[in-house]
Amino acid sequence: MITLKASEFKAKCLAILDQVAMTGETVTILKRGKPVARLVPPVPVEDDYPQRRLAGSVAFLGDVVAPALPAEVWEAEGGDLDE
Repeated sequence: MITLKASEFKAKCLAILDQVAMTGETVTILKRGKPVARLVPPVPVEDDYPQRRLAGSVAFLGDVVAPALPAEVWEAEGGDLDE
């Protein structure tokens, strides 16, 4: 971790930002010898939505709309409810 005086950070701000982006190293900024701020690299973002990582990984094996079992095995399709 790098520590810099606020005046030094002010003078070299753009170069320090580039350095943090390239190395990923944190920079602590001091004012009168005490830490007042910390410059950290951003958290990498792979996708906007995690579901996008699943794209192309699903295979359809048959009719996805039809019932999984035939109508005869369902009680609701059996007909007479007074049995």
